[in-house]
Amino acid sequence: MLREVFDTDRLAPDERWDAWYELTRGVVMPTVLSCERRDRFRASARVLELGSANVNRMSYASLRAERTPATIRRSDPELFVVGLMLRGRHTVAQSGREATLWPYDLTLLSSSRPYDTRISSDGGQAATVSAHVPRSALPLSARAAERLVATRLSGREGIGALLAQFLTGLATDPRPCRPADALRLGTVLTDLVGAWLAHHAEAHTSLPAESRQRVLFLRVQGFVRRHLSDPGLSPAVIAAAHHISVRYLHRLFQQHQLSVQAWIRGQRLDGSRRDLADPALAAVRVGEIARRWGFSDASAFSRAFRAAYGVPPGEYRGSVQMSVPPPGSRSSSVMYEQ
Repeated sequence: MLREVFDTDRLAPDERWDAWYELTRGVVMPTVLSCERRDRFRASARVLELGSANVNRMSYASLRAERTPATIRRSDPELFVVGLMLRGRHTVAQSGREATLWPYDLTLLSSSRPYDTRISSDGGQAATVSAHVPRSALPLSARAAERLVATRLSGREGIGALLAQFLTGLATDPRPCRPADALRLGTVLTDLVGAWLAHHAEAHTSLPAESRQRVLFLRVQGFVRRHLSDPGLSPAVIAAAHHISVRYLHRLFQQHQLSVQAWIRGQRLDGSRRDLADPALAAVRVGEIARRWGFSDASAFSRAFRAAYGVPPGEYRGSVQMSVPPPGSRSSSVMYEQ
């Protein structure tokens, strides 16, 4: 569930730094913060609680955050912190290691050991997404995981890309999250972090079978989304790409009350619906949009679209684009709390 949204622009300049300091103590963990120009400091945060884990997206001016022995004695939640860099340059140091991180790099820190992070925003706003996962919830031993702290790990490929996409999706989705959804998402997050750590620690077999299945399901979904434009995408192609049988692939989807073909069709229809509603694509023919999303037969696409949304695609496009207000007519206000 959304716990807190914070933006220093709501506050007077002389209140911003102290408010940010207090926020990070409460939603992250006690650290010693410092920055060069407190009078010009700006930051914002969005915190999503997922049971025993949480995810936060933060943007801020250049600063330094230190987890010192004194702050550890004051409070140690025994967490592993997974950091995904979005903007700016980040230097992290812990347990005798140091790494410089750039956008879409991932790293790991432990709340139980001192660390030092320095963030340079280069005059703008740096941004990160962080996940805080209880050490006890991960199947990997603390010793194995701590060998990975303060290292630069890619968020652009493999399991790292899957974790990065999941984190950014959680951090930017404006829709409300029900308590039951939050617990399920927390389980998926823990599984993904565990699989990511196990991959880098070469200890994949230490993960429970259920965790491996859930991570495989997410990998399959990511593969399908990347190949929706291919009309030849089929259960056999998907299974071969993941070195599993077609039967096992169908079983994975059945565990989520889904069928492979229906889920692929739903993803394609949703993508085409978004494109049809996009004013920037108004000049693109309906048939071309259908082909972009893997529909090789225009008539079949039209029938499937009408069955899903109640109107033919051309009529849907016309009704949606007629309802879009002209530029400049929308309110510029932003609602934060739910």
